[in-house]
Amino acid sequence: MAKTAVVSDEFAQKFRAEKETPYTRFIASEGLDILDGLYVRNLNTVDLKPWARRGGKAVFINHDASRTSNDCYVMEIAPGGKLAPHRQLYEEMIMILSGRGSTRVWSDSGKEVSFEWGPGALFGIPLNANHQHFNGSGVEPVRFVAVTNLPPLMNVFEEPEFLFGTAYDFKDRFDGTPDYFAAKDERQGFRLETNFVADAVNLPLIEAKERGAGGGHIRFNFAKSSLNAHISQFPIGTYKKCHRHGPGAHVIILSGEGFSLMWPDGEEPRRFEWEVGSMIVPPNMWFHQHFNTGPTPSRYLAFKHEGVAVRNGQGVPKAWISMRIGGDQIDYADERPEIRRMFSEALARHGLESQMAPEYEAELADLPEKTAA
Repeated sequence: MAKTAVVSDEFAQKFRAEKETPYTRFIASEGLDILDGLYVRNLNTVDLKPWARRGGKAVFINHDASRTSNDCYVMEIAPGGKLAPHRQLYEEMIMILSGRGSTRVWSDSGKEVSFEWGPGALFGIPLNANHQHFNGSGVEPVRFVAVTNLPPLMNVFEEPEFLFGTAYDFKDRFDGTPDYFAAKDERQGFRLETNFVADAVNLPLIEAKERGAGGGHIRFNFAKSSLNAHISQFPIGTYKKCHRHGPGAHVIILSGEGFSLMWPDGEEPRRFEWEVGSMIVPPNMWFHQHFNTGPTPSRYLAFKHEGVAVRNGQGVPKAWISMRIGGDQIDYADERPEIRRMFSEALARHGLESQMAPEYEAELADLPEKTAA
């Protein structure tokens, strides 16, 4: 039986004064909701409410309310509309879900850059830079999803007008160069050195055998922020290795269909079906594993805070390292017995078969020796 950590009302009453925070009170004062972000079936259809401050419609999504390093929100810009000019003393990464438009970014010193975007575009808003988003269509709305580190900063400073009204240029974050938001192809290891990706769905990836399933991978760090992102893809009839990490990774499905399993250590897996537009947010140190059960390759985007990636002394995220040697990734050879049966049954509904046999075999060549617990 899954452990819910629910206690009696009498016990909970002793902590009632600590339940709400400056962050949750701010969202409520703006007339907006905070949805439980553990799982959202489709970001394209989630209900929004007017957000007067920004001039659009929005909803916030945060599984752990104000007690994580980052949150998420979905925003819509009306046809022919624009959002209000805005600045913020926190960081933000954006993915365009639908629609086309442009963004203007400028500093108090007069540096200014404008760029256009469409579905699948990714970019970051430089810290405290003035910016404004425009819908380029008079017929269709624009909808985007953004991840920010607003919660801890609102909880520290409390005053919204300080976060949104402080005039200061972070010159190292935004220098106004004309190609600041130009798509670039320079890479360092898995990381793409750019502040803008035009099409996350079709972006070429780098082989990442360490994650299993013959997949591809690429990483980003837009606008020199402490937020980062990666895209992963895995072929038809395959699935990724199970792993765990800190809180705050927002996994957004870009292509394909399948399911994810998530569970805290010692409990049974919980299953979440996904499609294009679904979002899964693994809680702190929950194991999770993603399965492609459809007839096309599956690709997802993970928006997160750097604190998610607990690293070893070499700088490698422990979520990429076998649990056999002290990491947080479960090798295929050690996965739960029911995993392969569950995967095969899901594939059969599409008339497909597992393509994992070569992956299981290839892993054995480098599999660390298993030691006693």
